[in-house]
Amino acid sequence: MEGAARVIARRGVRGLRVEEPAVEAGVSTALIYYHFKDRAGILRHTLEFISDRADRYTTADEGPTGGFDAHQELERSLLLEFQDLPEVRENSTAWGELRASAVFDPELRTELARAGLIWVHDVAALLGEACPAVPAPTLTASAERMTALTEGLSARRLSGALSLDHARELMRAAISVELHHLRRRRPPEPWVTGASEAPRRERTSLDPGRVV
Repeated sequence: MEGAARVIARRGVRGLRVEEPAVEAGVSTALIYYHFKDRAGILRHTLEFISDRADRYTTADEGPTGGFDAHQELERSLLLEFQDLPEVRENSTAWGELRASAVFDPELRTELARAGLIWVHDVAALLGEACPAVPAPTLTASAERMTALTEGLSARRLSGALSLDHARELMRAAISVELHHLRRRRPPEPWVTGASEAPRRERTSLDPGRVV
């Protein structure tokens, strides 16, 4: 799987041949076929591998969590996607290559959607710890924005359009804005009759054609 991830990160997916991961890993092509059946099996298992590896390196240095609030936990989890370590760069590049190839590969699209949904769920859980009064659908939408932004910033950083420090700075700012937006949300107030209706009628009576 490490060999397959390296090949995909360097050469992409669309022209991938079964022989290439075998050569990279120093094993026979027959062994690759035995374990993964075909090219689709290689791609599916590589996607699982890089997802699991991302889980490891985004939680590896957590240590004791008592000194961190929910905002810090969310920030740390997403910022660990921006590291200049070889496996992190390789993971991000391979993920981008797999996502680009999914445009032309419906089967791969399904697998990517599943992996992406797990990531969104994890980020939504962190957002929920920071904003416990926010309903689940709103948290999920926020997590979708956060993960999409993480992917986009990562792609720009890997292509040289952003420095590592600037990508992290943008990510921190986006997290703060998103949390501020979520914390300002309030459940809709129930409609109150009686005295509260009088000011509403008074305001609307100034302009019968406009409802305030």
